Amino acid sequence: MYNAVELIAMISLTFTRHRGLYYWSLLISSIGIIPYSLGFFLKFDNQAPGELRWLPVVMLTVGWYPMITGQSLVLWSRLHLLVSGERGERILRWTKYMIIFNAIALHIPTTVLTFGSNGYGNTDTFVTGYNVMEKIQMVGFFCQEIILSSIYIAETIKITKTSLQPSAKRTMNQLIIINVVIIIMDLGLLGIECASLYILETTVKGVIYSIKLKLEFAILGKLVGFAIGQRPGTADGRATSIGFVGEPGEKRKIGGRGGSDQINDIDISDFVNLNRASTNHTHPSGSLSQDDSSKRKASRISNMADYNLARFQHVEDVSSLAETVSVGSSRAASPCDTRKRTGTGEGEV
Repeated sequence: MYNAVELIAMISLTFTRHRGLYYWSLLISSIGIIPYSLGFFLKFDNQAPGELRWLPVVMLTVGWYPMITGQSLVLWSRLHLLVSGERGERILRWTKYMIIFNAIALHIPTTVLTFGSNGYGNTDTFVTGYNVMEKIQMVGFFCQEIILSSIYIAETIKITKTSLQPSAKRTMNQLIIINVVIIIMDLGLLGIECASLYILETTVKGVIYSIKLKLEFAILGKLVGFAIGQRPGTADGRATSIGFVGEPGEKRKIGGRGGSDQINDIDISDFVNLNRASTNHTHPSGSLSQDDSSKRKASRISNMADYNLARFQHVEDVSSLAETVSVGSSRAASPCDTRKRTGTGEGEV
């Protein structure tokens, strides 16, 4: 429970936007550890006798769902940063189906047997069924997390072989190590379950899942930095999962209401007040001519005015900036002293 509380605090301090599957799966799975652990504590310590004995059963069941399936969703939510193309789409689709199927086929029967084992009537049948189903669901969820971790390891090894950036290789190596550690912890938990050490297994499970969540939180966030380093304009999820770059061909509104539709542009309206500027700052204003010096000078003056308008938007009268630049440039363009040009037949003096 301490690991869960610490992780919830880190999530709250780290994320600035509370949305997305990665954020919610990480947060909900962390919260689920608390009622799961507290429920087993009340049950094993006989702190809920009589009619209250259903309270710990409900608590551990409510916490068990997000703790187990939420763990897999955390891994799945960042998988698109490593896989791409048609093969990547197939991997994401079939792993999603796997998580949904296991959640229905393993959670629901185990829950029914759990409540039946704690009932008033003949509970021997439910207890026998629960002992069998407990091992089945453990093996099922173990295979699910092994598949997800193996995909991470395989794709990371491919990237490490081709990457030339030391920082990217370091991140990929850390990702491999963490997924190997996750597999080792799952193997240890499965071994305890196969040894029928029920109390030890339920106690250790909360600790292991909280550690795995902290490890995944530490490394999966670094994959965003790796995705930013990919080539811009690619159609795979590594470039489009960051939130700043749109899908290829996607139209995004620039400047809020009434803004123009641009393709694959960054929405800069959060830090530039486009309503106070008379020109479009999302693209270079004016074109340079190689033959006409006056056009080059006018373009430089226009670009300078646009730059000042975009950068110094906190000035009350931004139009004065353009006037100041215009006046200053006109003074610089005219010579301080008037010189007469005379023709010599060979050129100008």
